[in-house]
Amino acid sequence: MESYGVILFHTTSSVMCAEKALAGEGCVVKLIPTPREFSSDCGIALRFDWDEYEKVTSLVAAAQLEINAIHRM
Repeated sequence: MESYGVILFHTTSSVMCAEKALAGEGCVVKLIPTPREFSSDCGIALRFDWDEYEKVTSLVAAAQLEINAIHRM
């Protein structure tokens, strides 16, 4: 079974910046509606392959992206 992560954000502009930054570094990401089980200020989340968790979190930190949370699905 495929495992993926979901990054939640406070604002839509943060999601868009993160998508651009992560895709620019070769990460496969997809914009999705924020899953109902998670509360978020923003209705859009970013999905990524969980196998890339270390790379994604490192890039998020390096780019100083403001995130709400990261969840494994």
